[in-house]
This record gives sequence, structure tokens and C-alpha cells, in this order.
Amino acid sequence: MGTLSQDALNRALIERQLLRERAETSALATIEHLFGVQAQEPKSPYVGLWSRVEDFRPAELEDLLTGRQAVRMLLMRGTIHLVSARDALGLRPLTQLKLDRELQSGPFAKRLRGLDFDEIAEAGRKILDDTAMGTADAGKLLQARWPDREHTVLGNVLRNKLALVQVPPRGLWHTSGRAVCTTVENWLGQPQRAVPRTELVLRYLRAFGPATVMDAQQWSGTTRLGEVFEQLRPQLVTFRTEAGKELFDLPDAPRPGADTELPVRFLPEFDNILLAHADRRRVIADDRLGVVIGGKPTVLVDGYVVATWSIGKDRGVTVDYLDRVPKSRQKAVDQEADRLRDWLC
Repeated sequence: MGTLSQDALNRALIERQLLRERAETSALATIEHLFGVQAQEPKSPYVGLWSRVEDFRPAELEDLLTGRQAVRMLLMRGTIHLVSARDALGLRPLTQLKLDRELQSGPFAKRLRGLDFDEIAEAGRKILDDTAMGTADAGKLLQARWPDREHTVLGNVLRNKLALVQVPPRGLWHTSGRAVCTTVENWLGQPQRAVPRTELVLRYLRAFGPATVMDAQQWSGTTRLGEVFEQLRPQLVTFRTEAGKELFDLPDAPRPGADTELPVRFLPEFDNILLAHADRRRVIADDRLGVVIGGKPTVLVDGYVVATWSIGKDRGVTVDYLDRVPKSRQKAVDQEADRLRDWLC
């Protein structure tokens, strides 16, 4: 059992996230490889795919969304992800326990006391399968049966209890809109069927490993994955972090050398690699986590977050450095910023 340095973990993550070299694959294949793409901001998946896929064009993702091959929905950690239709049906059941707990202990918990959540969910399903709408709008209709409850509270029950897809134009590049929902079963015409938890762990490692049990639990929002790792242990290889924590990985997964050179990459808000581990230092220092929480797009130089970026009124890309960066690397940042600006235009 060898030890992997922070830089070695960084290089493995960058490689598996397709950020060392843009992949010559389809957007759908990339989304499935990544096991979902963070999508709280409607347009952020487009930038994330541009940084990962050679010659990516927004129309490709728009076609996936309108063609129901990919969907936007509440998944890992109770946040919006872009996933393939297949993964939507398989992943959503695994998130239910966390979402149920939110109803019991979240900000709406006191106002939800005494309600039968399953009864509300079934009433909401009939509404949303008949006409796609926002959960708060559906909550207003539910007030006919629960007049003593706020519509936003009833809508929150639907958000957590039902597997809801945000239907286009929400999430499109050239035109978007408010979040209007229907159930995933109604949208895709198929029932949910949970993927085995062993598959969850194996695919997580392929996209984010090497990783600890806590890393996988942080990414997924699920608990008790330690027993799954133990079940898979004969199929996996193990390492240690510099702090002595056990890491698991797939035997055939790429683990580039710690000195592997990396290109500059621009990431969107809440990018996958910033949120997929309990210990995020493999890509961002602890004292920089505020930029992630604040929803700022970030810049990777030599594999680590060193700057944030924004788009000005003139469509130019502005970079704000968090660290001192050598002029040679600043030049590389400027060149990638120019490429991003040209793509955005």
C-alpha cells in the first residue's frame, strides 16, 4: 500500500475529469463518464463541457435536453445535476433518504409537522404529470386540500418527495426560463430503478478516485458506503494519503505522475471537481473554499484553483488572481481566456 501525495491525487483527478486533455467524445458520453455534471446555474454545464470536450458546441447539449437524452434534476447532495436519462432513473432512488431527512430537519420542518408527505406527493404527482409547472405553483393548487399550509411549504414537499425533472427551455443555452417540472417517470416514460450501490462506488472512483469512503459519501450525499467499499475491496487497490487515510481505487484507472504538466482550465460555478471530496485540498486550498460556496467560476493553473473569472459587459473575460502566478503562466491564462471569449461569442 503506497502513499499518494497531494499532487498525485490532483493529477489523477484532473485526468479522470478530462481536464488534462480535452476528450474526443460526445457530450452524452462525457456526462455519463463524469457520472453527472453540477448544474445549479443553468449555463454552467456548457462551460464545464467546453473545458472537457474537443470542439464542444452548445447545440449538442441543447439537443440532448430537448430530445430527453439528458435531464436536469435534484440528485447528489440534494443539488441540481445534469445527467443522462439512464442515470437519472438509476441515481434518483439513492438520494431519497437524504431528501426525506431534509423534510424532517430542514428549514421547513416545523411548518411540515402533522402532514402526510406521501399523500401530498401523490396529489402533486397528478398535478405535475398533467401540466409541468414550478413546485410553488403546484403548492398553490394543493392548498385546496391543505388550506392551512403555505404553498411554498407544500411545494418543498414535492421537491423532495418526487423525482422531478426541470423541463426545457430551462437549461438551454440560447434561451432559458424558470424551473418548470414534471416527474422523471412522466418525462422519460420509464420507471425508476436504483443502480446497485456497488456500481455507484465503482463509477465514482472512475471519475473522481482515488478516494476515501468519506469522499464518496460527501459526493453522493449517501451514508454507510463503508460496507460497500469492503464488499468491493478484493476488486480494488488501496493507497494512503500523506496523512495516513486509506484511499481506494480501480486497478486500471489512470494515476499520472505528480509532476505531470497540466494546461490552464476555466471552470464554471460549482464544478464537479470542487465538490466531490470530503478533503478538497487536492484541487483547492481550505482557505479558498469561500469562492466555491460563493458560486464564483474558477481557474486552474497547474491543477489548482488560483483565480476566479467573470464575463464583462463587453463579453471580455476578466481574471482575478487569488495567488501570485508567474508571468509565463499568466500568459497561458490569458490565452485560454481568449479561447473562452471566442467560444462564448
